[in-house]
Amino acid sequence: MKLHRQVLTATLVAALGPGWIRVGEREYRENVVLTPDAVVPGWAPAGFAALTSTDFAGLLEHAPEVVLLGTGVGQRFPDPRLTGCLAEAGIGVDIMDTRAACRTFNILIAEDRRVVAALLIE
Repeated sequence: MKLHRQVLTATLVAALGPGWIRVGEREYRENVVLTPDAVVPGWAPAGFAALTSTDFAGLLEHAPEVVLLGTGVGQRFPDPRLTGCLAEAGIGVDIMDTRAACRTFNILIAEDRRVVAALLIE
């Protein structure tokens, strides 16, 4: 069997802790959006309680096939009207705690999927 070294060019979550997330070598202490090739800090700066449909509409510019919403330490469900623009565009939304969203993001990136993770960091 011949083995080939695979170099991932994707943005992977390396670690996560209370109030921070590390993507590659860089640590973030604010809500972020992760795409296969970028980290966009400053998403939904007021947190879960202040989420708006505009926060979710902004995710459309990344052309995802699926959006992972990491809601912090626990799983919380936003009002479905907030994510309606994603559903109308045929984009799946999976809601989970941020730790699970990070794991799922890394798995989907390894499968070469066009995934976007919107992560709330508490």
